Amino acid sequence: MTEYLEIGDNTIAFDVTGEGPLVVLAHGIGDSRHSYRFLVPGLAAAGYRVANVDIRGCGDSSLGWDAYSRTDIAGDLIAVVRHLGGPAVIIGQSISGGAATIAAASAPDVITGIIELAPFTRAQSVDLGGLMRVKRFRTGYTQMAQVIVRGRLANWIKYLDVAYPVKPADWNGELARIKAKLDEPGRMAALQAMCKANPGDAGAQLAHVTCPVLIIEGSLDPDWADPRAEGEKIIADLPAGLGELVVIDGAGHYPHAQTPDQVLALALAFMAKTATSA
Repeated sequence: MTEYLEIGDNTIAFDVTGEGPLVVLAHGIGDSRHSYRFLVPGLAAAGYRVANVDIRGCGDSSLGWDAYSRTDIAGDLIAVVRHLGGPAVIIGQSISGGAATIAAASAPDVITGIIELAPFTRAQSVDLGGLMRVKRFRTGYTQMAQVIVRGRLANWIKYLDVAYPVKPADWNGELARIKAKLDEPGRMAALQAMCKANPGDAGAQLAHVTCPVLIIEGSLDPDWADPRAEGEKIIADLPAGLGELVVIDGAGHYPHAQTPDQVLALALAFMAKTATSA
């Protein structure tokens, strides 16, 4: 059953599954909480209360927000955690990985750990050498640039094709669902706004995080020429000893949908150490 949390004049949609320590899931741009469809059952079966969130402007959450930065999304996630009676572990993918960093730094009283999947958590510079050397990076970069400039759904679909080097078994239906949602008036504009949001606000908070952090990258993620190197830079900017990096071979930008069993195993091992007080 979908629940709604009012934040100002807008609403955040989420659903809750299971009982136990709280885990909050937050997806990436242009997506919805359905992105975690393979992860939720396993988390709930393992004894967690799973709140699966549609971030602002996406899924069943409202449009018309003033801004779509990682800081804004972090505030929404903290509000959900407090509403549900945290503390919680946050699992955030892509833009929501950066938002999870900000949430952890801003609300250490209710965030006990964060797992970042293929996160955009640092300010990015143009990697000209990577664009020349790595075809998947060049292809993803080109399609994302078109999305940012032109706001065309066709370019987003082409980006997803390379971002999912391994397609889930239900990919045809999932792609149709994504297309239908992004065809709704205002949804692509929200996606564009998130693409334009500078991740530097998240990077600035890495040094202030006090809880454990797990970074999971896919080796074939088209958003970086070298996903491992990006993960290592995030770890380096965290306080010493807090961060752990795992790179899943063959996964792209959506490891939770492409390699859910591996992500679940990693998440459960991490949360066994960090969610015991939740």
